[in-house]
Amino acid sequence: MAEFDLQELSTQLESTNSRDRLLALAALKDVEAEDAVPLIRKVLDDDNLQVRGMAVFALGLKPTSECLELLLELLTDDDYSIRAAAAGALGYLQDVKALEPLVRIFYEDTDWLVRFSAAVSLGNLRDLRAREALMSGLDSDEVIMHQAAIAALGEVGAIEALDKILEFVQARDWLVRQRLAEALGNLPSPKSVSAVKYMLKDTHPQVRQAAQLSLDRLDQHPELQTSAVEQR
Repeated sequence: MAEFDLQELSTQLESTNSRDRLLALAALKDVEAEDAVPLIRKVLDDDNLQVRGMAVFALGLKPTSECLELLLELLTDDDYSIRAAAAGALGYLQDVKALEPLVRIFYEDTDWLVRFSAAVSLGNLRDLRAREALMSGLDSDEVIMHQAAIAALGEVGAIEALDKILEFVQARDWLVRQRLAEALGNLPSPKSVSAVKYMLKDTHPQVRQAAQLSLDRLDQHPELQTSAVEQR
């Protein structure tokens, strides 16, 4: 983007109209990370919560060497929505240095949205060390945490969690069942194959579709193909 355009966006981010600042942040999607982050920083402490939240999340989409540290600091913000935005943005950075901070807020934060965002990001990191924390999310009283934890356990490949997540195969919430069907495709095991075949008969079409996609994936897995041949 031309220098003139960057200066124009910089000026727009200083506008007294919050809509102007939001539009400027949206326009940064076409700006290189090294140029975008200094502009994003201008509104990280904005008086408007929507502007702040959008700026925080933008740090995850425009990764530079300073974004990780900025987002880790924002995990302690007084506002839960900012902490949630920071947790979500850390998942987009996909930097394993965020693992321990995300695990900590997953256990300790008092707001469900922050914990939910942390769980999603732990899945995005695809680090098996998140397994124990994510499995604890299965014991939550919040259905949305079940959705996030099951999905993330699949993403990190936590085969040890298989028996635990299979307890949700008949969950009342169809989104939980859909997340389970999707996760099973990343957990190659004869138990996973049996479960997704069962879920092909689910009452919800999106669960059945997810189960079919996972079954197709599992059918192509070398370990399961070898196991099938040995059983013949």
